[in-house]
Amino acid sequence: MGDPGQGMEPLAAEGAVTPAELQAAAEVVEHASPLVRGLLIAAGSLCVVLGVVGLFLPLLPTTPFMLLAAACYARASLRFYRWLTGHRLFGPPILEWRRHRAIPYRAKRAGVLLMALTFSTSILLVVKNPWAQAGLAAFGLFMCLWLWRLPSRDRPGA
Repeated sequence: MGDPGQGMEPLAAEGAVTPAELQAAAEVVEHASPLVRGLLIAAGSLCVVLGVVGLFLPLLPTTPFMLLAAACYARASLRFYRWLTGHRLFGPPILEWRRHRAIPYRAKRAGVLLMALTFSTSILLVVKNPWAQAGLAAFGLFMCLWLWRLPSRDRPGA
């Protein structure tokens, strides 16, 4: 399936192709090498696992791992890509990013708040070395500013 057009032929032959499936098929261009596809599926699956763990650990971000998993699956498997982008929790942010290069304002606000709380708690209660505290504070500030500067299409008042 190295040719991008080949990925859509079996889908179109079935006759029951939804617009979402056509969009997914257009985004998925499988790599020609089965070895590379296997490695991409493994990497994408690892990213999904890390993203799910990130739901429970505030310092481990979920969305970037899911975006990376979608990118891996887009080069490896239409089936895995469809599963991830069709997931009720993970799909909408992935599709928003792929289509508009934007993240929902609510997710951005929640992410900045959670990072601020997590970094502050770590700095005040866990890390004792002043240099490590300063480094953690600088890294946390950088991450919050990076996330905040990403575009949002649904920003209130905009």
